[in-house]
Amino acid sequence: MQLKVTYYLDVISSWCYWAEPAWAELKRRYAGVALFDWQIALLDAGGLPGSSSQEEWFYRRSGTVVRSPFMLDAGWLEPGRTEYFAVNAVTEAGRDFGFADDRLRIALAEAAVRQGRKVGLWEVCAEVAEEATGISASTLVDAARTPAIEQRIRASTAEFHALKVTQRPTFVIDDAIGDRVVFSGLVQVEPMVAAMEAMLRDCTAYASWKAHFGDPPRE
Repeated sequence: MQLKVTYYLDVISSWCYWAEPAWAELKRRYAGVALFDWQIALLDAGGLPGSSSQEEWFYRRSGTVVRSPFMLDAGWLEPGRTEYFAVNAVTEAGRDFGFADDRLRIALAEAAVRQGRKVGLWEVCAEVAEEATGISASTLVDAARTPAIEQRIRASTAEFHALKVTQRPTFVIDDAIGDRVVFSGLVQVEPMVAAMEAMLRDCTAYASWKAHFGDPPRE
């Protein structure tokens, strides 16, 4: 593969929800050319709304920015909660049951921001996950509550912060010749397509050069 695209997200982030069409289009357009992976980047208390009315204000803003025909549902919010670990942990645990794709992740996001379900609660997340995957709720929750899953989530969140960005979604595009492009907070597909096309052209050029001249001199 010439490219790798890593998508940093929190499942309850509305902007991540709005970015899903762009993510799906990139995966469709560059299937067989790029590797795609998502990683959890937990929102902390500073990135969470303080009340349902505040979140609804943000939803009106983001919904009109993306020209959505519907408004998101803030019913999932529990004021005072400093992070939404359960929903992200169940999402991450799904990888170990063959759900490293987007199905479980999107089902949980839909339950939160479209249906307003209380995904801060383990039992709600387990119910949604069982509906989406057919795996028993207790099996998923038991896996999600292990130290190994928390370690993975904390590590990927630390990787996100090491990028020195603040917005979810963040998309990191790496190519085979060592170039990197970071898009933080954008939800439109066009700038990412432009970057990926430029990177692919450079990869092709490097391959052509190597075919004609071989590896560089050692000295």
